[in-house]
Amino acid sequence: MSQRNSMQRPENLAALPRLPRDESGPVFAEPWQAQAFALAVNLSEQGHFTWKEWSTALADELKVAASRGEHDDGSHYYEYWLAALERLVTTKGLSDPVAMLARKEAWADAYRHTPHGKPVELQNRPQP
Repeated sequence: MSQRNSMQRPENLAALPRLPRDESGPVFAEPWQAQAFALAVNLSEQGHFTWKEWSTALADELKVAASRGEHDDGSHYYEYWLAALERLVTTKGLSDPVAMLARKEAWADAYRHTPHGKPVELQNRPQP
């Protein structure tokens, strides 16, 4: 069975701690959450990490947040998802923290320079 088919199996999604979902599957409050979810699934499908590695990284991130005393009512779930994804991407050598920080800053700058109601694109940031 391929990774793609295995991700569609309910027991694989059920293995993810506290995944916000309804009867149709995962639910997202913001577009970036769906994009982070899709990126993790895609990287796993490409063989960069197994789904078991992914669910372990996410569970570890949730435990660290709980140990800091962070109460998660579900509204921060994808922030933990993203933190776990960033950690795995770094651990697997797919990117490094400096490059990821530079990209985050570029997107934040593009957001600040995008007119209201327009899509945020990197070309919307001012050029040096």
